[in-house]
Amino acid sequence: MGTIEAGGYIWHTTGSGKTLTSFKTAQLASKLDYIDKVLFVVDRKDLDYQTMREYDRFEKGAANGNRNTKILQKQIEDNNAKIIVTTIQKLSRFVKRNPKHPAFQKHLVLIFDECHRSQFGDMHISITDSFKNYHLFGFTGTPIFAKNAIKSNPNFCTTEQAFGDKLHTYTIVDAINDGNVLPFRIDYVNTIKKKDEIKDKEVARIDEAGALEDEERVKKIVEYIIEHFDQKTKRNSSYDLKGQRVNGFNSMFAVASIKMAKKYYDEFKKQLEEKQKDLTIAMIFSFSANEEDRVDGIIDDEGFETELLDKSSREFLDSAINDYNKTFKTNFSSEGNGFQDYYKDLSDKVKKREVDLLIVVNMFLTGFDATTLNTLWVDKNLKQHGLIQAFSRTNRILNSVKSYGNIVCFRDLQQETNDAIALFGDKNASGIVLLKSFEDYYYGYEDDKGKKQLGYEERIAMLLQKYPLGEQIIGEAAKKEFIISMGSILRLRNILSSFDKFQGMEILSDRDFQDYIGTYTDLYEEFKPKPGESESIKDDLVFEMELVKQVEVNIDYILMLVLKYHKSNCKDKEILGSIDKAIRSSLALRSKADFNKWIY
Repeated sequence: MGTIEAGGYIWHTTGSGKTLTSFKTAQLASKLDYIDKVLFVVDRKDLDYQTMREYDRFEKGAANGNRNTKILQKQIEDNNAKIIVTTIQKLSRFVKRNPKHPAFQKHLVLIFDECHRSQFGDMHISITDSFKNYHLFGFTGTPIFAKNAIKSNPNFCTTEQAFGDKLHTYTIVDAINDGNVLPFRIDYVNTIKKKDEIKDKEVARIDEAGALEDEERVKKIVEYIIEHFDQKTKRNSSYDLKGQRVNGFNSMFAVASIKMAKKYYDEFKKQLEEKQKDLTIAMIFSFSANEEDRVDGIIDDEGFETELLDKSSREFLDSAINDYNKTFKTNFSSEGNGFQDYYKDLSDKVKKREVDLLIVVNMFLTGFDATTLNTLWVDKNLKQHGLIQAFSRTNRILNSVKSYGNIVCFRDLQQETNDAIALFGDKNASGIVLLKSFEDYYYGYEDDKGKKQLGYEERIAMLLQKYPLGEQIIGEAAKKEFIISMGSILRLRNILSSFDKFQGMEILSDRDFQDYIGTYTDLYEEFKPKPGESESIKDDLVFEMELVKQVEVNIDYILMLVLKYHKSNCKDKEILGSIDKAIRSSLALRSKADFNKWIY
């Protein structure tokens, strides 16, 4: 005990359930009669808050949190406090203030969450030197290997050196294959024209840095985000979220510095007002010792010490918080606990999809989970574990409408992405972690086993040939084949809709697609198991009803057709047919018999 040989580290990819696993580890360890206490150590105050909330979800009151070092000391001295959640900063202060505390001799389990982060500094060393009888375990989604280590301390810079042997591995490839996290789809939007003639690397670097901060570039990027926002976040798709029907998802914008965050925030306010576009934006940043992009891939911690910000940045932050207060009728500020409360409220509102776009520098890019967040806009240099951590904000499972995490890069991060995936998956992992190209989904491709996968174009051609519009589908086998065919088309269309190229290449008109959806919905109603039935054709079929719901016809469109029908003195039977098909394609409307009678 008291050495790394008594423990080890667990590599479970971001989003795969590390917190639940670590909670069960802490819970089981705390019930061993020879273990005095379990200390669950996290890296920041915001993770402290999030971890306590997660633990409460698993078992109310199972763990003890602490607001300051004095409370932590009381908990360490309380024999009834079996599991304590604290930050590495508080535990380090406790060790420094109590060099000969009797707790150092107790038999403890120390569990470090997100152990890839700042676990290689003086705080970690002072903690592990002070306690004598411990088992040390680290949980991480992105370990530090020799390849991505910070070389400032060559004797103590990898996760293995800090925590011991790797005890279990569950990579991003495993999680995607098991359906526990989503793959990524990445757009690279070129915003800088390279000058071929510049040979001096230092001159080129300065030139590019200036170009990245150029006002015109900022303007163009904001224009792009506003123009493509509905498409990328599927704002025209609807789904059920905790009993409410909501449209689309929300997003985060990662920028390089506070200076750039201020520029982007101002430009968004300006353009949203000019375009009369209704998007709820928010911003958060705080002080970081290394604010600019890191070359080692680490996303630096931003603490809650807003008093360390320069005057201009502090005033701008207060202005952004005031905008937030006006929008949500709250009363937060950058002062002390007011800023922490702002962070917590903002976190909740992002999770509830009440904020459409959140501008960040480093905060929220690690350790933050929001299932409704599907898009990360990036104007920031990312690499290695920092890149995987940031991208993984978008890949939490929610429903069939959210089938991937959307990444839109305004910098060329293609090589960095490939390198990070190879490091944290394997050298062949890109085909699993990243979605394929538009051409692959549209025209078809050969998978890694040599099997041909049909594309959208060919599937639509087969649908039109086998099931012509207006013709009845006869027989159970034909109906089953139609259901499978339409399910494949709905899934492909859901992916293709986020590609800019898909517009104008849908093949089927909205009305024809609606007709097929109507037939698909008819079959869903037909083959739903009736009360008392034990078996159904549906038992071995998957109906993509969430994807059907997201393309449901707008009721305003139906009412427009109704008005048009009445203006024809109820004689235009073609309009009547369109109304009928629109209602048939909607699960919500087809069941409303009274509504249908009112129309006619």
